[in-house]
Amino acid sequence: MLPYFTEAFGNPHSADHAIGWEATRATDLAAGQVGRLIHADADEIVFTSGATEANNLAMLGLSDSALGRKKREVLLSSIDHKSALAVGRILEKRGFAVTLLPVSADGHVDLEYLQRSLNENVLLVSLSLVNSEIGTVQKLEDIAGLLRGHGVLLHCDAAQAPCAIEMSEVTLSADLVSLSAHKMYGPKGIGALFIKRSLQGLFEPIIHGGGQQRNLRSGTLPTPLCVGFGVATEILLQDEAREERERIKNRRDLFVNLLRASGLTIAMNGPESNGHPGNANVRFVGLSGHDLLAALQPKLAASVGSACSSGIPEPSHVLRGIGLSTAEAESSIRFCVGRYTSETDIHEAARLVSNAASALSSAAA
Repeated sequence: MLPYFTEAFGNPHSADHAIGWEATRATDLAAGQVGRLIHADADEIVFTSGATEANNLAMLGLSDSALGRKKREVLLSSIDHKSALAVGRILEKRGFAVTLLPVSADGHVDLEYLQRSLNENVLLVSLSLVNSEIGTVQKLEDIAGLLRGHGVLLHCDAAQAPCAIEMSEVTLSADLVSLSAHKMYGPKGIGALFIKRSLQGLFEPIIHGGGQQRNLRSGTLPTPLCVGFGVATEILLQDEAREERERIKNRRDLFVNLLRASGLTIAMNGPESNGHPGNANVRFVGLSGHDLLAALQPKLAASVGSACSSGIPEPSHVLRGIGLSTAEAESSIRFCVGRYTSETDIHEAARLVSNAASALSSAAA
């Protein structure tokens, strides 16, 4: 990324000189790299400021289209990311009927309920492919199969998916896919929306201006961030990616097993297997998640709920959505294991959590 902050500083939309052409080549290359991650072409990738903007563009851009003026129903997962649920509330103000799809105790969309909700007036189903709090991976092919017979489009917020699952077949099921660079070790402040080529003529932009990116999203692209995004996807396409997911899963499992072996009374929220390999959403029975996190500072980074909801003093809508009580949700903490988490880190984290939880239990006794 560094050369594009300094030497190659041109505007990628300047078509009249060589400095601009150099920046254009860089952003075009990055679009192709991002596209390869999900088996898409460069001209099906629209760069955004992140997955939140991509979700907004997917849902509002389609609802403002001619197709959206005919079909006036949208279905969302009840445990979707807040950016999708917030757009759902905007759509309701614009006259759309918005249905929240219930989920099972492990976070999977109720397919029977989904099937009963489908009809010729449904424009779009939008859901998170991999849940950001409990790591559930939705059954994308099954969902897409239900939608095809009704002519309903599918949007996936796949921000959490690239480090969790193989992504090459996502676009065989989804018409729209939101991505975020920083969820795959790229820079913050850049994301993308895959828009199937056949749909692009239907879309109305939500950011207006100079008509950049085929008039789908105006504004000057941040060349260094695009470059970083592209390189991050290239790393994920290497042969070692599958081994990395397995290594992370083993370390996540080790962390949970160490907590159990310490004598703590814990339960797992969401799927214990076949979810995001680095996600461990742990319920500490009889303890406050906020108090436990406070006791762990500044030695361990974890969260209650999602990072995008931090600071909001309410139980996680995801945990409530899978059937937990308010007390159970408030006793839960989301731990994440990543690329740079060592086995030594796992043992130290488990020790810190065990000691802090034991101290809190003793103080409450």
